[in-house]
Amino acid sequence: MYEPIRTKSVHAMADPGDFPHRSREEELDIQLAGHLAALLAVTDELGMGEVGNRIADQVARLRGTPPARHAGRTDTPALALHRRAHALAGRALVVAASRADTAAAILAAEQMDAHTAAITTATTPGAPARLVGAL
Repeated sequence: MYEPIRTKSVHAMADPGDFPHRSREEELDIQLAGHLAALLAVTDELGMGEVGNRIADQVARLRGTPPARHAGRTDTPALALHRRAHALAGRALVVAASRADTAAAILAAEQMDAHTAAITTATTPGAPARLVGAL
């Protein structure tokens, strides 16, 4: 009734030797370095030099080379930058925790706390505006 299939399936698995594989740890290192590098760019834009240096050290440790630093500032409001930095620090914290990188996890958690404080200060009525960019 049905004719048998005579051709090789297009859904067959490729030969495992066809492409390079990375270990789970290598993938997590790449992800963590990417999240920290993005956090570094926002941190540099906020003018947080000392914290930026700590983040840059972590990125250099993960990548083996120092990261590119943010050259100039834009006119993005500080509140938007703090929100972006908070989200990036959260992502870095999740990846750092999954790869059991204590140093990166502590740094990411500290940054989440710092940016939460900055967001709270900026959104609280009557809060001094000078504190928002001072972190």
